[in-house]
Amino acid sequence: MTATEATERDDATGSAAAPDGPASQPAPGAAPPQGPPLAAKAAAELVGTAALVAIVVGSGIQATGLTGDVGLQLLANSTATVLGLGVLILLLGPVSGAHFNPAVTLAAWWTGRRGGAGLPPRDAAVYVPAQIVGAIAGAVLADAMFGEPLVKWSTHERSAGHLLLGEVVATAGLILLIFGLARTDRLRFAPVAVASYIGAAYWFTSSTSFANPAVTIGRAFTDTFAGIAPGSVPAFVAMQIIGVAVGLALVALIFLPGRNEAEQPAG
Repeated sequence: MTATEATERDDATGSAAAPDGPASQPAPGAAPPQGPPLAAKAAAELVGTAALVAIVVGSGIQATGLTGDVGLQLLANSTATVLGLGVLILLLGPVSGAHFNPAVTLAAWWTGRRGGAGLPPRDAAVYVPAQIVGAIAGAVLADAMFGEPLVKWSTHERSAGHLLLGEVVATAGLILLIFGLARTDRLRFAPVAVASYIGAAYWFTSSTSFANPAVTIGRAFTDTFAGIAPGSVPAFVAMQIIGVAVGLALVALIFLPGRNEAEQPAG
C-alpha cells in the first residue's frame, strides 16, 4: 500500500507483487504473496472488520450524544471512518490484503478464477464468514463501550429505491477504485485512496455508502445512528453484489489488459 506495486495481468485480480522496502504490502482486493497462514489471514479479516464496524457504530453513537445536528453527526461519523479505515488497511494489509468486505473478496476471487494470482477459493470461503462474524462482534463491542444493549435489532428502515441505487453506485465505485489501482500499479496509494473514497461516498450517495455486505449485516445488530433494520439487509446486500458486477465491468472496460504504460494516466 505505502510501497506496493500490483502485478498487471490480463485479469484485474488485485494481486500484488511487493517491491523493495520494508513497508511493502498488498491493498484491499490484493491477495498477499506466499506468507501468512490462512488462520492468520482469517484472524486479520475478522479483527479488521470488527474494528471497522466498531468505528462506524461507535462514532455514530458518540456523535448523536454530542449534537442533535444530523449534518454534524454524519460529519463526525464519516471522519472517524475515514481515519480508522486508512489505519486498518495499513496495519493488516500485509497479512490478509485488508479486504474487510465480502464484496472485495468476491471480486478478488472472481477475477482470478481462471488460474490467475487472485484470491484462491479456499481463502475466499474462509474470509467471508470471518468478515461477517467480525462485523457482528464489532457492533456488539461498540454497543458495550457506550452502555447500549449488546444486541438490539435496528429499527432504521433503509428500503427506498433511491437508497438501493446508492448502494449499487457506492459498491461499483469501490471495486472500480481498488481493481483500477491494481491494474495501474498504484496499490501503494490504497490506504489513502480507499479511505478517502468511502468518506466521500458517505456524502455523495443516498445510502451513505455501506458498500459492504458484512458491515451491513453487522449494523443490523445495533439500534443506533449507524443501524439498518434487518428487513432492509437482503436488498442492500443484493444491490452490493450487483455493484460488484458493475464495478468489474467498468474495470474491464476502462483498464484494458495489455495497454502500454504510456497510455495510462500519469500518477
